[in-house]
Amino acid sequence: MNIAAIIVSFIVTFIPAMHLIILGISQYRSKKPVGFYTGEKPSVEEAFTDITAYNKKHGIAWILYGAGIVPAVMISVMMIEMTDEAPWICVALAEVVGGLLLLIRYHRYLEGKYVMRDGHSQ
Repeated sequence: MNIAAIIVSFIVTFIPAMHLIILGISQYRSKKPVGFYTGEKPSVEEAFTDITAYNKKHGIAWILYGAGIVPAVMISVMMIEMTDEAPWICVALAEVVGGLLLLIRYHRYLEGKYVMRDGHSQ
């Protein structure tokens, strides 16, 4: 087993994952409405039915996404090292890409639940 590859993979994965976890914590604690990290501006405060719940759920989603990336990549790297089979990278890709798609879907769900349009919740 190539320990150097595992260590480098961990470091390269850990740094962005921690960024996502910190983003989640800051969204969880925010008193003002948060956006979806893409630079999207959140709706005005008056449009929200429950800013605290919206922010907490957003924050938890980012924390879970960031926390899931490291184990998924590490399992992939270790399995590739042990079996010499590259398809194990699909485990990491499923977490990174699939998780992001789920985050986008969840963000839309939260907006529909907590943001009023034309005076009423969607």
